[in-house]
Amino acid sequence: MRSMLVALTLLAPIASAQAQVSFQVQAPGLSIGLNVPTYPELVQVPGYPVYYDPRADANYFFYDGRYWVYQQDRWYSSAWYNGPWQFVAPEVVPAFVLRVPIRYYRRPPAYFRGWRADAPPRWGDHWGRGWEHRRAGWDRWDRRAVPPPAPLPIYQRQYVGDRYPHAWDRQQAIRAEHAAERSRRQESRGHGGDHDRREHDHDRGEHDRDRGEHDHDGRRDEHR
Repeated sequence: MRSMLVALTLLAPIASAQAQVSFQVQAPGLSIGLNVPTYPELVQVPGYPVYYDPRADANYFFYDGRYWVYQQDRWYSSAWYNGPWQFVAPEVVPAFVLRVPIRYYRRPPAYFRGWRADAPPRWGDHWGRGWEHRRAGWDRWDRRAVPPPAPLPIYQRQYVGDRYPHAWDRQQAIRAEHAAERSRRQESRGHGGDHDRREHDHDRGEHDRDRGEHDHDGRRDEHR
């Protein structure tokens, strides 16, 4: 099974410092028993660059171009709202996803009981000192300098039922088509809005990154 390398930016203890952390996921992914039949109605978590689905019967979030689910003590991620999903180790889950207060978890696990609803889960207590040492500073950040949320990929709304692309290659192709179409619309108008430009740049960056990582893995497999 071919693999792709996904790089995420995690915040370091100092607000201005950033570290690149990579993790490897398997394509085309897996089913986790979660079915999202239509595009979710996502709402931004106040004060965080993260969205959640208040109507979902799951701990379902969106951050920085990817969907995140916390289920059975595991984090999963996908570029599309209904998967396929990839397991993500606790050491490399983005800091802002970990910082979401407990009250926005629609299906909080039993070990959340007794913890403050307006604060993040006590991940260090749950995952141990080793994890807390590797992720030192995850629960400290400048709340006055929170980045804006990434644009939602609302083009995915039209892909429901039999139209939903379960194949990884098809998902990437649709994202590329969407980015190209948005670029053409901006050029025809002459000046796009800030939100449109940011969404296009984000989609193009996500596609180029995934394509580069996919090509890299393909070349690596050829030399085996």
